[in-house]
Amino acid sequence: MNDLLVGDIGGTNARFALWRDNQLHEVKIFATEDYTSPEQAIEAYFEALAIPRGGVAAACLAVAGPVDGDEFRFTNNHWRLSRTAFCQRLQIGHLLLINDFTAMALGMTRLREGEFQEVCPGHADPLRPALVIGPGTGLGVGSLLRLGGKHWHALPGEGGHVDLPVGNTREAAIHQYIHGQIGHVSAETVLSGGGLVRLYQAICALDGENPRHTSPAQITDAALGGEPRARAVIEQFCRFLGRVAGNNVLTLGARGGVYIVGGVIPRFAELFLRSGFADSFGDKGCMSGYFQGVPVWLVTAEFSGLLGAGVALQQALDQG
Repeated sequence: MNDLLVGDIGGTNARFALWRDNQLHEVKIFATEDYTSPEQAIEAYFEALAIPRGGVAAACLAVAGPVDGDEFRFTNNHWRLSRTAFCQRLQIGHLLLINDFTAMALGMTRLREGEFQEVCPGHADPLRPALVIGPGTGLGVGSLLRLGGKHWHALPGEGGHVDLPVGNTREAAIHQYIHGQIGHVSAETVLSGGGLVRLYQAICALDGENPRHTSPAQITDAALGGEPRARAVIEQFCRFLGRVAGNNVLTLGARGGVYIVGGVIPRFAELFLRSGFADSFGDKGCMSGYFQGVPVWLVTAEFSGLLGAGVALQQALDQG
């Protein structure tokens, strides 16, 4: 049987692997800016492994954005994809396109010891949905349902684009400043790599300070080095994430637990674990008690999206 191809395509990087025996093989990462299309990047992947056209029977790509119809335009990079043209060019018999956080959610079913840390203690209710949320190039939100046995269903959504919630006067001032700069303030406006810079600029402006840092890495490094303002920015970032995650728990009834994923939080994991995330997470007035016992985990697994794409493809083929 031919190998299966899985991919996890974000705004900055595209990760590809072969799916064989329910495991990932030959994982490679490509910068999206170096290629004109996903087909070109996959051709480079095939060339590196000496895989001919037609050497892959089926593929599943996890992509950032709502998936519908033949044409797909990536949310956070310049790529576009036509399912029909993709299969013809690469001679692949079947292409499954899924939302990137559908894949990320399914990837949570493959976590191993050492790939997650407890943020809030509790006991997951297996009959209720779990929430998967993570800042990266954007803010991804998905949910996961256990169907019984080894079968799972992930519900895609665009929860990263909900309005940024405000819980106090300081946050209201931050919201007002950012709104004055760009208009509508979504959760992703702040809770992403670029959003961290925007939040830093807003806090500097409110405090009458000139910004010293211009990238997420500089802000993170400064915070880890003990710079007070950078630490205050990270703290506020974590609190906003808590509010957004809490809103999603209430909306979904996600007492199955919360998985914090994505590339941003693991860069300052220790600061996150000591932050006010948990306080903001359950700060819901008369509904604050709803959060007692809802567990939260910080996921540090490297290729959860790829694993989830493999799970999705395997389930589709098994049912098909």
